[in-house]
Amino acid sequence: MSANSLKNILAKAVVSGVTEARARIFGHVLNPTGQRSPHKLLRKKLIGDKVAEWYPYDIKKDDPLVMARQEQERLSKLEMLKRRGKGPPKKGQGKRAAKRNK
Repeated sequence: MSANSLKNILAKAVVSGVTEARARIFGHVLNPTGQRSPHKLLRKKLIGDKVAEWYPYDIKKDDPLVMARQEQERLSKLEMLKRRGKGPPKKGQGKRAAKRNK
């Protein structure tokens, strides 16, 4: 009986030694308890650079002339709306203020 149990102990030791060696050789993480680990997620490649490459370069963000032209267009449109009486109301003159005063 002791020979059988000794054989089992040796077999378990050999199997554990082989799994540890395999993990070291192939760069795996040994997880004998089976607990959840973030290692699988951390091992993945980051996808941020790939996503950034997909979208074209936006010149609006870097060129001050483009930004100035857009701002000028916005201001001219706002001025045109104000002349027609359709611009934004003065502070405290909007719909909500009118409801409060009733």
